[in-house]
Amino acid sequence: MKLYNTLTRKIEKFKPLQQGKVGMYSCGPTVYSHPHIGNFRSFLVADLLKRFLEFKGIKVTHIMNITDVGHLVDDADEGADKLEEAAKKQKKDPLEIAKVYTDSFLQASKLLNIKPPDKYPKATEHIKEMIDMIKILIDKGYAYVVGNNVYYDVTKFANYGQLSGNTLDDLNAGARIEINEEKKHPQDFALWKHDPKHLQQWDSPWGKGFPGWHIECSAMSSKYLGAEFDIHTGGEDNIFPHHECEIAQSEAASGKKFVHYWLHTRFLLFDGEKMSKSKGNLYTIQELIEKGFKKNAIRYSLISSHYRQNYNFTFDGLKAAEQAIDKIQQCVIRLEDIRKTAKQGKISEQVQKLFSDCLAEFDNALSDDLNISKALAVCFDFIREANKSDMNSAEASALLDTISKIDSVLGVLEAADTEVPENIKELAEKRKAAKLNKDWKAADAVRAEILAQGWTVEDTPGGGYRVKRAGEV
Repeated sequence: MKLYNTLTRKIEKFKPLQQGKVGMYSCGPTVYSHPHIGNFRSFLVADLLKRFLEFKGIKVTHIMNITDVGHLVDDADEGADKLEEAAKKQKKDPLEIAKVYTDSFLQASKLLNIKPPDKYPKATEHIKEMIDMIKILIDKGYAYVVGNNVYYDVTKFANYGQLSGNTLDDLNAGARIEINEEKKHPQDFALWKHDPKHLQQWDSPWGKGFPGWHIECSAMSSKYLGAEFDIHTGGEDNIFPHHECEIAQSEAASGKKFVHYWLHTRFLLFDGEKMSKSKGNLYTIQELIEKGFKKNAIRYSLISSHYRQNYNFTFDGLKAAEQAIDKIQQCVIRLEDIRKTAKQGKISEQVQKLFSDCLAEFDNALSDDLNISKALAVCFDFIREANKSDMNSAEASALLDTISKIDSVLGVLEAADTEVPENIKELAEKRKAAKLNKDWKAADAVRAEILAQGWTVEDTPGGGYRVKRAGEV
């Protein structure tokens, strides 16, 4: 398996610190507003990577933080806290705001079938760990106290800029912020901030205050994954200053290499334009569902292009995603029918080769820096061949198992809508009545009508039935 490492700017063979196990940290949401599709592209790349590692038999310990304090509007040390601004506008307590938007994020993640991480640590619940790390940085001479504020001295960390490629000279030359007289160097960043007006305050050795954004992820990742771990993911906007500062803090505190592989997802465009509130194209998952798009099509669309390329998200693309998923679901329906009705038999060499080649090629594609386009091409080549093949029940079962293994990574059949529409329920009852009257021709006709609308009906013991989305495996 090979991955592009932002730190080295090249594709590298992936070798975990511990064989068969991977520690992975993903920068999660700052919970001051409803998350939009641009946010979720990065979260879905992390989910795809985790699922693929698990597909390869690797045990993944995954941590994704919830930022509920300290993230300022310019991502550095200037401006207001994003959460505080939302709280003031809505005239609510910051923690109340955080809960509303954390719930919104978790609900949307569930709709998109994102596998929950092992832990969602919240910044406000890890203040002690942050203070302990800041103390270490002060003791080691990497941080200094000015009044009630604590700053990190970037000149003390020789490798500052290694991730982003920024040098201190370049940063100074392009600086647009007012000089903070408290700082020894203009690029020094806050570890602990004092602001009497801030709505969230904690006691510390340096007086009441709140943590800087960057120290939060360093403290939480080290608590749950250790001082050194395998993979850190996030959006490309996190590279500087956030991830650069994480490296400086964490490596200065521990003396160890912080993260071995950095994966960053490129920006999402909408109809060729950058997403922004002013353009009105910051769509949430719920808004797209309300427009009539299926949640698994949204997932498919957001994972269908390579994470290191900007992706142009469109409504036409969502419709194409629905059609692509429908092809997989129709193949599943056919295979399920064969599995139930065809005679038993052995698996032929031809069918054995079909599914073993598919799984090997699917693995090879995603092992090449998550080449999802190639992986999807492999999937649809398999679907085409599976639809052409005559087979027995055992062979159909083996091909269904192959689709299930592929979907354990893609997660699009798992994310199918499961709420049965009223008209489908009515048709299922109509079929049941026809069967009770032994009108098999009418029952089969209704079953075909249900299938044509993307649903299947299965008879259960005792004369009942079960309706499910076509392709649900």
